[in-house]
Amino acid sequence: MSAPQVLIPEGLPVKDRGNGVVTTPLVTAGRGSKAMLNGITRIAPGAAVPLHIHNCEESVVVMSGTGKVHIDGVETPVAPGVTSWIPPEVPHCFLNLEGQEPLVIFWTYASVDATRTVIATGVTTRIDEE
Repeated sequence: MSAPQVLIPEGLPVKDRGNGVVTTPLVTAGRGSKAMLNGITRIAPGAAVPLHIHNCEESVVVMSGTGKVHIDGVETPVAPGVTSWIPPEVPHCFLNLEGQEPLVIFWTYASVDATRTVIATGVTTRIDEE
């Protein structure tokens, strides 16, 4: 069994995913998780996460900012506290195309082996390797 941890996002490495999207992984396999992953992603004004799918369930909570979530062809405005649940293989993305501040989301995957497949390219990567 792994030791419990208290993670302070401001002190952890940030991964630049390009095009105004940066992610701070929190609970990861590398930190000892056996069953889930989570982290924080910041989407700059004018930016969007590409449309993609996962191989497991995902839940996203908007922490700050405003924007839209596109899930299976439906766009919905989001603001702090709005929470989504996305089943496996459902196309989705978060957009901050009109906001004046970053859209900050907290995400959780229901599997430590979560993957992301970008719809436009068909490229699949493991979440914990991005």
